[in-house]
Amino acid sequence: MPFRPIASPGPGGFLSRSSLANLRLFPEEVSVAGCRRHRPWRSSVVVVVTSAGQGSRSSSNAEPVGRLLPPVGAGRPPRKRTTSQCKSEPPLLRTSKRTIYTAGRPPWYNEHGTQSKEAFAIGLGGGSASGKTTVARMIIEALDVPWVVLLSMDSFYKVLTRQQQEQAAHNNFNFDHPDAFDFDLIISTLKKLKQGKSVKVPIYDFTTHSRKKDWKTLYGANVIIFEGIMAFADKTLLELLDMKIFVDTDSDIRLVRRLRRDISERGRAIEGVIKQYNKFVKPAFDQYIQPTMRLADIVVPRGSGNAVAIDLIVQHVHSQLEERKLRWDLAALASAHQCHPLPRTLSVLKSTPQVRGMHTIIRDRETSRDEFIFYSKRLMRLLIEHALSFLPFQDCVVQTPQGQDYSGKCYAGKQITGVSILRAGETMEPALRAVCKDVRIGTILIQTNQLTGEPELHYLRLPKDISDDHVILMDCTVSTGAAAMMAVRVLLDHDVPEDKIFLLSLLMAEMGVHSVAYAFPRVRIITTAVDKRVNDLFRIIPGIGNFGDRYFGTDAVPDGSDEEEGGSAG
Repeated sequence: MPFRPIASPGPGGFLSRSSLANLRLFPEEVSVAGCRRHRPWRSSVVVVVTSAGQGSRSSSNAEPVGRLLPPVGAGRPPRKRTTSQCKSEPPLLRTSKRTIYTAGRPPWYNEHGTQSKEAFAIGLGGGSASGKTTVARMIIEALDVPWVVLLSMDSFYKVLTRQQQEQAAHNNFNFDHPDAFDFDLIISTLKKLKQGKSVKVPIYDFTTHSRKKDWKTLYGANVIIFEGIMAFADKTLLELLDMKIFVDTDSDIRLVRRLRRDISERGRAIEGVIKQYNKFVKPAFDQYIQPTMRLADIVVPRGSGNAVAIDLIVQHVHSQLEERKLRWDLAALASAHQCHPLPRTLSVLKSTPQVRGMHTIIRDRETSRDEFIFYSKRLMRLLIEHALSFLPFQDCVVQTPQGQDYSGKCYAGKQITGVSILRAGETMEPALRAVCKDVRIGTILIQTNQLTGEPELHYLRLPKDISDDHVILMDCTVSTGAAAMMAVRVLLDHDVPEDKIFLLSLLMAEMGVHSVAYAFPRVRIITTAVDKRVNDLFRIIPGIGNFGDRYFGTDAVPDGSDEEEGGSAG
């Protein structure tokens, strides 16, 4: 049976058995819980990659497999990896070649500040100990995309009652039943991850059969891989998955793996593991898990040992990411708001002779580092004092030492938090601390990927309950507004109201002002000066130079913008 080439074609342009072995194809429509479902793919077939045999077709109008999994061009350049330095989130995967992290947030929003595309979500189903996690990690390594999240269904077991805890301790509780999982939490978590938002994921302790007190924080990514035994057991969950893969492994192999894992990693006795397997695991596989194989787009026999299947999956995901074009369009950002009047949300510090004089000193290329630091700090203090006047105040009455009433004003919010965009933004922290007693401080590191031009979140540390605070977001220069928009988006992801965010900068370009104001019209923008132009290298003209290099005395990056550390185009 002729197929269009997917991998390495044999003689005559068709696939040989050595390139791709047996292909079993299932019909397009399947029935789950009485509901007929259509596959999200255009093709009317499902590919099952096995080790030997010939292909057969069950759908008379099935399209060529080549359309199902389009090949990736042979000339594709290797993708440059960008790693996160977040201390609070450990690496997802270490390999002999690289370390892949999950703490970063891609810029999935356009110049309007709205989300352009969702992440590509892959569902991995299969029996217990079938090798789902191993297959997921092999896919992650082969994909070689900057941000990937691996979400395990094992984190979402329900909290057990005391009676259920006692049953679990004696291996009499069924953890392989759909009712054992918190599907509502799974669905809400996956929805937020696909939108690029931060989520709190529970950490399950298999030794005590309970959730740990601390939950871990994850961000959405270019690709989200969700794996679990019941990954295809819920209709709403299925609709969130863009690609569904079933890992099919022999039952004897799964039993041996489960024995090894539960005894060595989870502290179980061999008798208890075998009892639980015979009483719950095997019946649940036959009743709930194996029937969901027909829902899968790809079935992978032998799990991680099937390199051909992994290659096909990676090719398809790459093609989907290319179609979605998850790219930051800096050209659209630059041209979106030309010739528009400055927004009403912008407030510029009054240009008094004193302010003008300090700008003259710090803009002068001949100014020494000591003078640059001194007068920059003076401007920062004036800027922050000016910004605080925009906070909400309410009337209050106090008694003076003379016993007289004084009608005054007091801060009407809960708390003030400062968030600095590293590196230059942290230079404004001392000025904020000097005028705001007990202010809380958070930090964000955003850098531009030199290969894609995208701003990327590399480090994040925010105070708890920041959603209740007024947040002063600090960066010393803003040229294009890309990093500032990323930082604002991160704060919104943490449920900070847009009208409680104040963006402070010593110097901004009109382009950056328009970009931030158009995307987030309720964010207050406060600066000491606005320059007209940005050049082809996205430097502010006439500008101030690279603030971080001049302040810290470091060497400038060749052809870098005014923004910090590798060209964070903020």
